[in-house]
Amino acid sequence: MNEILPLSKAPNRLIKEKSPYLLQHAYNPIDWYPWGEEAFTKASNESKLIFLSIGYSSCHWCHVMEKESFEDFEVASYLNENYVAIKVDREERPDVDRVYMAVCQALMKSGGWPLNLILTPDKKPVFVSTYLPKKGKWGRPGLIDVLIKYNDLWQNNREVLISQSEELINAVFVETTNGMNELDSKVLSDAFNALSKLFDPMFGGFSKAPKFPSPHILLFLLRYWKQTGNKNALMMVDKTLDAMHRGGIYDHIGFGFCRYSTDEKWFNPHFEKMLCDNALLAYSYIEGFLATGKKRYERIAREIFTYIERELLSPEGGFYCSEDADSNGKEGDYYLWSEREVMHVLGDELGSLFCSFYNLKNDDNPNEKNIPNIISTTPLKIAEEYGLSESELFKKIEFARQLIFADRERRPKPSKDDKILTSWNGLAIAALSKGAFVLKNRRYEEMAKRAADFVLSKLRRDDGRLLARYREGESAYLGYLDDYAYLIWGLLELYSATLEIKYLREAIDLNNGMFRLFWDENRGGLFFVGNDAEKVLVRLKEANDGALPSGNSVAALNMLKIARLTSNNDLNDKADDIFRAFSDEISKYPWAFSFMLMALQFRYSPVVDIMLIGNRDDETLIQILDKVRSSFIPLFVIAHSSPSEVNEVSKLIPILKNKATIDGKTTVYVCYNNSCQPAINDLQKMNAFLKEHNFE
Repeated sequence: MNEILPLSKAPNRLIKEKSPYLLQHAYNPIDWYPWGEEAFTKASNESKLIFLSIGYSSCHWCHVMEKESFEDFEVASYLNENYVAIKVDREERPDVDRVYMAVCQALMKSGGWPLNLILTPDKKPVFVSTYLPKKGKWGRPGLIDVLIKYNDLWQNNREVLISQSEELINAVFVETTNGMNELDSKVLSDAFNALSKLFDPMFGGFSKAPKFPSPHILLFLLRYWKQTGNKNALMMVDKTLDAMHRGGIYDHIGFGFCRYSTDEKWFNPHFEKMLCDNALLAYSYIEGFLATGKKRYERIAREIFTYIERELLSPEGGFYCSEDADSNGKEGDYYLWSEREVMHVLGDELGSLFCSFYNLKNDDNPNEKNIPNIISTTPLKIAEEYGLSESELFKKIEFARQLIFADRERRPKPSKDDKILTSWNGLAIAALSKGAFVLKNRRYEEMAKRAADFVLSKLRRDDGRLLARYREGESAYLGYLDDYAYLIWGLLELYSATLEIKYLREAIDLNNGMFRLFWDENRGGLFFVGNDAEKVLVRLKEANDGALPSGNSVAALNMLKIARLTSNNDLNDKADDIFRAFSDEISKYPWAFSFMLMALQFRYSPVVDIMLIGNRDDETLIQILDKVRSSFIPLFVIAHSSPSEVNEVSKLIPILKNKATIDGKTTVYVCYNNSCQPAINDLQKMNAFLKEHNFE
């Protein structure tokens, strides 16, 4: 048996890792190994099963299981003697996580973290579960009971266990892409009809509790509304955007969204805050603002960016992953307020107003802590009650919020996962670029450019290969499909916002590299790991748009945009191959492929090509761009060149070839639905075009 030393005395192998999640477990008495050959060789040489535990640093139930089991000497003693224990950060190794999560979802019909498995020495699963208590309770088996059971089976009935694992793998990992069927526009209406049935008319969203924001569903519905004029699609988006912000899932004191809500009202959040979620939600609120004209949605987007900059921006320019759900040893403790605490900070009069606005009043127990929310708040009613105008009310509430936020900053803060992921930074770049473009905000542009430059310099090898994770000066892990797809999306948005051709050039180069590494020449579509990466059981290929859009979905849309700019029809064909590859799944469950359907809309719906010839500081060009920025045009590409550089720029962007200014004035060439309009060199004509085609 391995010697068990006190927690403070003997770090395990994880102490040499960079992942904040793995380092959290570095002083567990368990003899943890990181994922790698050392662990598998030991398991093979000693003929031991592997206990694999996968999680991430901001996961509440991961912390619960650590305290209950992984810091427990009884558990550690049994594990160290009978198993090889491996810890994995799912955000560093999504390739490992996705393979074994597929097993979990196939067996349990659900999934989550921590994800715990027992594997044979050759990585084949024989048991899978999410959270396990140390001893059985709440209908769950206990960890020690599971470990004893499977070790006994391994010692006494190994052949049966191996046979069961083979059957499990064959049942779970069935090739689903067939590369045969064509999709038509009916799948869009099928998705809309399915989402209409799933929609919660009271609180928005598309599920019972727990509720995830799923911003890509909202983006699809906005495009469906614009394409068809179906007002119910816009209504579902508007209701969901409004209800999410009203709930406790939104941090009304310090801004930004938590991961998901445990109830149907968006009231009670799981308190972790993730870069990826907030980036996509900021993007969604910006589009919601354009579609509805509601200034409140613009304000929410700006607040999300304020949160991202304040809490997640690294000094080097990249963005950190997340903030923990727990603080001071309790989930959500940092975010909760009692009426008495508010009164102590604000005084009775302002405190009473603040508690009324954020639903914190509790006459029965003023010491009970609650989640600030505005689910039932009616500003006009509160203003009348306190003898204020609405504008006076909002000024007082904002003043009070700042005081409460300053006081909250003195509390023990949630820990931060300060690793920088290429994929999530791509989403942040996309959202900030969208904010820079629509909201004309130079700070967002600067942050997006710094993040892009950081990723392209620190997370790319000399041979151009993207890497997945950066922390404390170390870049590691071969980039996955999502790293390429999300970053290309961000660079395309950044090109639209800045009109700096270098970002388009980088996007094109990365897109070419993505094909070399991930493309399936036999069946179409893109694998999640590159052809130069470790194979974990199988090489997965996914298109389902779950908590985040799939790499295949985002890549398909990227290809179509690049194809329009570069006149590369091969990319249109490749996107069609992706649609065909996943056509059976998309046809059966279209609502689960909302981002993929956005790509399908872009492929087969009228797209606006906007080609600008003029100097970027020219007043007419700025005015025309401002008009485009303020219009909801979901399906468009924009290209630019100064008059003197058209010949050179058109080598990369052929649609600019032979374009020139008219009468020496900035000129816009607009093509819509594959029909080109007369050249425009004044704002009135541009306004007329946008009005004619319902883009105002």
